[in-house]
Amino acid sequence: MHLEYFQMIDTISTINRETGKIDAIANVPDKSTIFEGHFPTHPLLPGVLLIETMAQASGYLLLDRLEFELMPFLVAVSEAKLRTFVEPGTVLNIEAEIIHDGSGFAVSKAEVTSAGKRICNARLTFRIMPFPKDELRQEMLKRYKEIYPSGDQS
Repeated sequence: MHLEYFQMIDTISTINRETGKIDAIANVPDKSTIFEGHFPTHPLLPGVLLIETMAQASGYLLLDRLEFELMPFLVAVSEAKLRTFVEPGTVLNIEAEIIHDGSGFAVSKAEVTSAGKRICNARLTFRIMPFPKDELRQEMLKRYKEIYPSGDQS
């Protein structure tokens, strides 16, 4: 995780286009300026960043499925449950699955676990739109290749 840059996903383990599923890993850093304020002397990863982590995993799954021709933008979070705290140094496993894709929208269900324990889960809705500019597409593709070298997007 590069928290200050909102790069939450470190590695994509697998993407399966046919089943619409992704497995990813995020390593919570031991130190970050975010922990200085959340909370002083008791550092915890903010819940909103856990939701962002699920959204990014789902987003990469959708980008892969859309072959980087369109961009998913998060528009809604529902049924979110934050079940426990996440401390610095925690390894997070993220799973997401597309449960709807059509009419310009996609919906995923996502879950974060660590050491087999459920951390959080949510249903996420995305608006599928053209990239606002090709530079964004190129940056997304570049990051995708960094975290999923075995991916075959060009």
